[in-house]
Amino acid sequence: MQDNIIRTEYSEIMQKSYIDYAMSVIIARALPDVRDGLKPVQRRTLYDMYELGIRYDRPYRKCARIVGDTMGKYHPHGDSSIYEALVVMAQEFKKGLPLVDGHGNFGSIEGDGAAAMRYTEARLEKITQEVYLQDMDKDVVDFVPNFDETEREPAVLPVRIPNLLVNGADGIAVGMATSIPPHNLGEVLDGVIAYMKDNRITTEGLMKYIKGPDFPTGGIVVNKDELLQIYETGSGKIRIRGKVEIEKGKAGKILLVITEIPYTMIGANIGKFLNDVASLVETKKTTDIIDISNQSSKEGIRIVIELRKGADAENLMNMLYKKTRLEDTFGTNMLAVADGRPEILSLRQIIEYHVDFQFEVATRKYQTLLAKEQEKKEVQEGLMKACDVIDLIIEILRGSKNQKQVKDCLIQGITEGIRFKSKASERAAKKLAFTERQATAILEMRLYKLIGLEIEALLKEHEITLANIARYEDILNNYDSMANVIIKELTAVKKEYGRPRRTAVENAAEAVYEEKKIEETEVVFLMDRFGYTKTIDKATYERNRETADGESKYLFTCMNTDKVCIFTDKGRMHSVKVQEVPYGRFRDKGTPVDNLSNYDSTQERILYAGSLESVKASSLMFITKTGMIKQVAGEEFDVSKRTIAATKLSGEDELLFVGMSDPMEYVVLQSVNGYFLKFLKEEVPYKKKTAIGVRGMRLGEKDALEEAYLLENRSEYTIVYKEKEVTLNKLKLAKRDTKGTKIRV
Repeated sequence: MQDNIIRTEYSEIMQKSYIDYAMSVIIARALPDVRDGLKPVQRRTLYDMYELGIRYDRPYRKCARIVGDTMGKYHPHGDSSIYEALVVMAQEFKKGLPLVDGHGNFGSIEGDGAAAMRYTEARLEKITQEVYLQDMDKDVVDFVPNFDETEREPAVLPVRIPNLLVNGADGIAVGMATSIPPHNLGEVLDGVIAYMKDNRITTEGLMKYIKGPDFPTGGIVVNKDELLQIYETGSGKIRIRGKVEIEKGKAGKILLVITEIPYTMIGANIGKFLNDVASLVETKKTTDIIDISNQSSKEGIRIVIELRKGADAENLMNMLYKKTRLEDTFGTNMLAVADGRPEILSLRQIIEYHVDFQFEVATRKYQTLLAKEQEKKEVQEGLMKACDVIDLIIEILRGSKNQKQVKDCLIQGITEGIRFKSKASERAAKKLAFTERQATAILEMRLYKLIGLEIEALLKEHEITLANIARYEDILNNYDSMANVIIKELTAVKKEYGRPRRTAVENAAEAVYEEKKIEETEVVFLMDRFGYTKTIDKATYERNRETADGESKYLFTCMNTDKVCIFTDKGRMHSVKVQEVPYGRFRDKGTPVDNLSNYDSTQERILYAGSLESVKASSLMFITKTGMIKQVAGEEFDVSKRTIAATKLSGEDELLFVGMSDPMEYVVLQSVNGYFLKFLKEEVPYKKKTAIGVRGMRLGEKDALEEAYLLENRSEYTIVYKEKEVTLNKLKLAKRDTKGTKIRV
């Protein structure tokens, strides 16, 4: 057989394969479906528990059995992801509405992990069975083949509430992520009912019912006025605070008691919060905190911070909001799979998709019920008709040789081969015209059904069947009737499973913390090549001068009340208060500058760092890769913002060099193609930080600046360029905006 070789671009295959992989992760793994608000692994786990009969009123089953069955039948992506999904669905502190009833160690709010699946047990919650999995036998959702086409699984569960809002969602796909906060069940159902009564209702109208997120950990949402914009666009930042109460302790001491925490603090962040408070004491940010203890239990959160007598509790509370994660932001991005593709949805769109889905489920349910009642009606009418001619039917049965003869006679009136007592009976038999289903029911009918009372019961049952058919047809043909049925079901769900709101929603003023004036002293700032920063006192530096100079990329003396200015290749300046930089021993590793500022070491590179006072006292030279150059007065960088644009860049240009220009006399620019240009610093004009600058060197096509130097006249500066020593001071002096001299190697 001849091989058929297909030639194609490797890049095209990689692109197509990656897109296929990305879409698989997005649709089939990481993002929830807007209809049932579940990711595939959650949906498959719940359906498997339903199939195994692990109901809320039956014994618990080992989680290992559930996980193994789910993995073998529906989700062949490893047991850890299935068990993790099962655990999260059972954790009350993560889900507004737990869907699984866990028995055993399912972890804690403080970040303790669940026990191994062989030790824990689970079963469905009552609400899961009654609201998420009800009517699965009524053809309400489509079933699709599983991964190996040996089983069938539901494409979506017939969830009767907007689970995407009630339980929220989080997941990271390829190039996108979803983060939806949980909401109060009763409020969400009120919003759905309001939409069904008036589908022109706006997001603002819906928010009269849905006040905002309702986190299982409580807390306070403090940016109420911003919620409308978040719910209209589907993305934004929700600011949440923990709830703090002031109590009186022993000997006149004051206690700050944290009873509710931000949703973002659950897990390891509670321990980090305790460490952050301890760090505030260690770094002398406050001397009013005596002790901190975590007294949390199964009854709830209780973190107690003991203050010294006479401390300003309100000011300390504001310090905790400003300096720790007691106030945090929940980044909202309401991304879900809608109509088979990922889409960022507004609050109104989520409810709209949900209501459309409910009508689809209800339509399929009542179509199934109607079909069953119509079948029942057909059988009942056949039996009633058979009662009227029962003697003839008995005669046909006695005169027939087999069941087929009887059926043919009952359905088509065929009498050949049947012995009748009289010609009149045969003529009557030829007029029979029962349906297939009626004939089968007649043949299966027992003799006791001929009792008078049984016939009366059949007539009453027929009346009920006709009433059901009329009701189902009304529901299917009348929008208002179906809407009323759905609203009645939602009202019943709210009545049984609704609970009071846990999270308060309000507009709160930004926490203002008045820092106590610290004693001004001189320190030495050190930053190594990995971006780890620290400050030490001058005496310590003098004792370790040689080591410090060798290990540090940036090292300078400054006051502890000063700021550090960090300039990057993206044209930004990040500032850090010296007081926020860890102060301690020389051998301490320090803290990454990423953690102290908005600087991101994965996106930008530091070109220069210096104290604000030294920057203000000098001028800075900015040089870009495309050869643009300017000087900027240092006073322009004395700003309150933590991050600013230090210079303007055009197109894809990047900063190549930032440095103090005041003590220098010459500028040397070196291009990739080996051109060197030396000119006087005075030729570089002063510009505002918002200006691009002027051209420093005329570059050839496909050439760019590679290095830049500032030189003093009295000191020699030699570099090695392609294994050849070049003394920069001896280069020929030229004019700015010229091509320069090419160095031959």
